[in-house]
Amino acid sequence: MHIKFCGAARNVTGSSHLITLENGYRILLDCGLYQGNRKTDQASNRQWHFDPATIDCLILSHAHIDHTGRVPGLVREGFNGCIHATHATRSLCGIMLLDSAKIQEREAYYHNKKELEKKKKKKARKKSYKADLIDPLYDPDDVTETMKLFNGYSYDRWHRISKYVDVLFKDQGHILGSASVTLRIKDGSRKITVGFTGDIGRPDRPILRDPQLMPEVDYLICESTYGDKEHESKPQQTEMLLDVMKQTCVEQRGKLIIPAFSIGRTQEIVYMLDQLENEGKLPHIPIYVDSPLAVNATEIYGSHPECFDNALHEYMLQDDNPFGFNRLEYVRSVEKSKELNTSKEPMVVISASGMMNAGRIRHHLYHNLEDENSTFLMVGYCSPQTAGGILKAGVPQLKVQGDVLDVKASIKSMDSFSAHGDRKEMLATIKHQIKSAKKTFLVHGEYDTQQEFAEYLGEAGFKKVKIPAEGTEIHI
Repeated sequence: MHIKFCGAARNVTGSSHLITLENGYRILLDCGLYQGNRKTDQASNRQWHFDPATIDCLILSHAHIDHTGRVPGLVREGFNGCIHATHATRSLCGIMLLDSAKIQEREAYYHNKKELEKKKKKKARKKSYKADLIDPLYDPDDVTETMKLFNGYSYDRWHRISKYVDVLFKDQGHILGSASVTLRIKDGSRKITVGFTGDIGRPDRPILRDPQLMPEVDYLICESTYGDKEHESKPQQTEMLLDVMKQTCVEQRGKLIIPAFSIGRTQEIVYMLDQLENEGKLPHIPIYVDSPLAVNATEIYGSHPECFDNALHEYMLQDDNPFGFNRLEYVRSVEKSKELNTSKEPMVVISASGMMNAGRIRHHLYHNLEDENSTFLMVGYCSPQTAGGILKAGVPQLKVQGDVLDVKASIKSMDSFSAHGDRKEMLATIKHQIKSAKKTFLVHGEYDTQQEFAEYLGEAGFKKVKIPAEGTEIHI
């Protein structure tokens, strides 16, 4: 049996890992989109470390685009096997992949328009220019075909997906429907168990259950996003959010803009604001969720109470809508979004994407970055190459939509909002694997972070912790 690391290897995007059995049966774990650097990502997203048509089945850990965003492209390129995921992941993929397809089409349209304008100008000057035209990675029709291949599963039960493989999904507490994946594999005369953590969530977080332990495995593929950090505690988080709101919106009369992923982070922040409103602590300012995808995702959250923790179930006995209150408005229309861009009134705007590399947040960034009374509150991990990562690094200027803008707004970070566990929380989720795991492979992390986490796991007792590079194939 071989494991080939095809994405999220020494970086945090493009999750994809290929297991090939002795008889040639091929299992793909995740099929995520590369995100962060548009120029290099275009090339990465159009290349495969395998022939898509040869994959027998695909297993998804959760719905985030860096774990699922290339699936319609996989189908377009010939994959026709079954896609296995939890029920909630299947539901979320229905909206997220369609949204991603529309983004692919829109980006291809504007890129080609710009290239053709360049060609026209060169031609007017009697110079040759070959326009670099691109096609979208996939379109809505590809998403429709993709959703036909999905099979949804419950947590905590073994499911036979082929005569060679059984799969078990355990709640990972990262986003709605997220799971660790445990495989019982019959590989020739051997029986091998392989565990894939997916993205490890955090204990004691709102809405979702705590991460559940997977069974002991022979080989472990483990994420490492925050392998060198420990997060702020929950009480500090609530007080800081409230303090930033008061300082920005009440004292400075500015905007508090929160870049947040449409799935998970947005619902968590809204739920926290809902609690503050019920406690009478929320300042009297309008709050907007400016993301059509987040609106649709929040509706799906209400359809999957099997993922909720006990605290939310009890809260809903007092408030049957934990994702809505009087001064909260969900924004779908482009016209309303534009009004928010240009408004000078104090407000809170929660908008996607969380790394500020796409979506409506780019327009809020353009219109408010030079406003010294406003604040951008970063509430999770941002890849260093994205606008969010660059701002967190403390740059004085940033190029947005072709213009170089001065960074006059305040830039604040709250990593405690992260849906990824820190190094202590990740260790707590996998510590029971120390005796059983013959090898542990670290994925989904920046290389420097992974090196620190590998040392940390070694000190805890883990044997043979490896950090495979992209394209590495390991025989086990």
